[in-house]
Amino acid sequence: MKEQIYTKNTLHSERDVQFIKGVGPKRAQALSKIGIDNARDLLYHFPRRYLDRSTVTKISSLKVDQRVTVVGEIESKNYIRTRRGGYFQLLVKDDTGYLRCKWFNSAKYIQKLFKEGETVAFSGKVNYYKGYELVHPDYDKIEEESINTGRIVPLYSSTEHLKKMYLNSKGFRRLYRKIFEKYAIVIEELLPKEIREKQNLSDVRKALEQIHFPDNTEKLKKARRRFIFEELFYLQLIMSLKRESIKSISKQFSYDSPGKLLSKIYEKLPFELTGAQKRVVKEIWQDMKSDRVMNRLVQGDVGSGKTVVAMLAASIAIGNGYQAAIMAPTEILAEQHYQNLKAMTAGLGINTVLLVGNQKKGEREAILEQISKNEANLIIGTHALIQDSVVIDKLSLVIIDEQHRFGVMQRGKLINKGLNPDVLVMTATPIPRTMSMTLYGDMDISTIEETPARKGKIITKKVKENQLPTVYDFIKNKLEEGQQAYVVYPLIAESEKMDLKAAETGYKKLNQKIFRDYSVALLHGQMKNEEKENIMTRFQAGEFDILVSTTVIEVGVDNPNANIMLIENAERYGLTQIHQLRGRVGRGEENGICVLVERNSSEKAEKRLDILCSTSDGFKISRADLKLRGPGEFFSSKQHGYPQMKIADLIRDRKILETARKEAYKLIRIDPHLRKEKHQVVRQHLLDNYQKYMKYVDVL
Repeated sequence: MKEQIYTKNTLHSERDVQFIKGVGPKRAQALSKIGIDNARDLLYHFPRRYLDRSTVTKISSLKVDQRVTVVGEIESKNYIRTRRGGYFQLLVKDDTGYLRCKWFNSAKYIQKLFKEGETVAFSGKVNYYKGYELVHPDYDKIEEESINTGRIVPLYSSTEHLKKMYLNSKGFRRLYRKIFEKYAIVIEELLPKEIREKQNLSDVRKALEQIHFPDNTEKLKKARRRFIFEELFYLQLIMSLKRESIKSISKQFSYDSPGKLLSKIYEKLPFELTGAQKRVVKEIWQDMKSDRVMNRLVQGDVGSGKTVVAMLAASIAIGNGYQAAIMAPTEILAEQHYQNLKAMTAGLGINTVLLVGNQKKGEREAILEQISKNEANLIIGTHALIQDSVVIDKLSLVIIDEQHRFGVMQRGKLINKGLNPDVLVMTATPIPRTMSMTLYGDMDISTIEETPARKGKIITKKVKENQLPTVYDFIKNKLEEGQQAYVVYPLIAESEKMDLKAAETGYKKLNQKIFRDYSVALLHGQMKNEEKENIMTRFQAGEFDILVSTTVIEVGVDNPNANIMLIENAERYGLTQIHQLRGRVGRGEENGICVLVERNSSEKAEKRLDILCSTSDGFKISRADLKLRGPGEFFSSKQHGYPQMKIADLIRDRKILETARKEAYKLIRIDPHLRKEKHQVVRQHLLDNYQKYMKYVDVL
């Protein structure tokens, strides 16, 4: 009898979602749009958060600035008109008092979502204006009995389309209840038994039931830990497999020695390398002389001397008769590298060429011919390097600068132009350990933690808009002393949708009014190459006192005489971006002054800008940026070609990440090709679900 029921009502993980009771074709179509196509996908659509009696605050216990979740019944709803427009307001009650919930934007849309008498959970920060209120709170409609019975209530992410299909949080709970009551769920265990036992992880069937319908907080915690571990374990497996695949690639060339060119460039340097730079050069040479390809990341703070390290690495390749290519994300940075490296190698017989977009046809064709005949030893360029017309005769070293600006495919195209070349990527955005294990787990990492001694320091201050006249007077005094300044704006032209000061508008105001007695230039990324180069050259020569710019100057601009920077709408930037920008000043003997203009104040903005004012340590700033912005914004997973996290959080779950990494790398050491019988499920899951993330992986 039991066997017959089990057979009839078995739910296998690969069953098409539309054939699950309670779904059907229309709901299946809506679910497919968020990546839910089969039973496993549906069961792995985890709650975004939970609500239980211990997390609910009574209205009578509210305090100003407290972040709370309040559950109450909607007493009334009104659209209130004001001189500036209007807002939508709900009056919410529980058994202890009343609370107002307000929405100023999309108010007419919001008011259609609520009905009087509904029980809703509202979450947000408490304000007080003629009574307690929540402004723009998050909300979840719930059944009153869910709270009164003391159950932990799962709340699910949904879309407007899914809500129309009654698949809001309440709808998902009903659907999952049917699944767990009516089906015997047969779902493959994706974690090897020995790892589950060692890490004390629940089996998948028990964990799924507890994550959707937890009996208590302890069981919920254990279920979440299991799926967080699983997600991070597979991500680290990808990293480990990539690493092994890359390290298994044999070079089609070899280096007899570091070469005389390396020592000649080293002797020409007008300064002594730091201990960190020397160590990193040695690490690079150890990789380059190996018969396996190099895949190394060099990270270092602004001004740590990565360009010199890159040139010394390139000199090894060139000194052995090969070519090296450096790809930069912007033409300004590529031009800067070209000028600096050409000067660094003057008189040493190195033919350095620059390849960027919009070059004249004849000039471009001449450069392409030199590259194809190995007459150009050092090739510097932008995305122009990866075009099909670029044929590099003997490319043995690829250097990618500010590599997070490039997509996976772009990097791959340049690499494919070489003879299984060594790859060296560089970033001036120091990466917290948690992120580096995730984004660069397939690479060897070198860190330049020292910066060369320089006399100038960078002092950072934040100001409000009403303090700008004083700042402008300060800048004028510095200009009178012979110094130069940057003014940075977040946009090129005014935008009606965004309250940001635009570079073009700002330039006109500064040039025609505030700094009319000084020479002011405008620079932005949409200008033609020749125009940008002309402006930068003249600014460096001292012809312009002030350079008004967008973030195009974030990397690559080097003018030791420009020691003042004013950044407009500083609250709109990431911390690491501002840190990069302010690295343009204080590059000479004078102190650099960076002024952050905060126009739209908020608690979060204040906190972020205070961090920049308190430290110039890029690694500290990077860690703070990661905490404040979250890993999803810190680096785009699409850009890096890695899967989005469904349940794991790289900050919160860093300890689980480290454990998952150890287990994943251990598994690949034991079974590099995942050929053992007990690892076949793991192998097949990778092939079925992670193929597009495993570029360069051929060991499976």
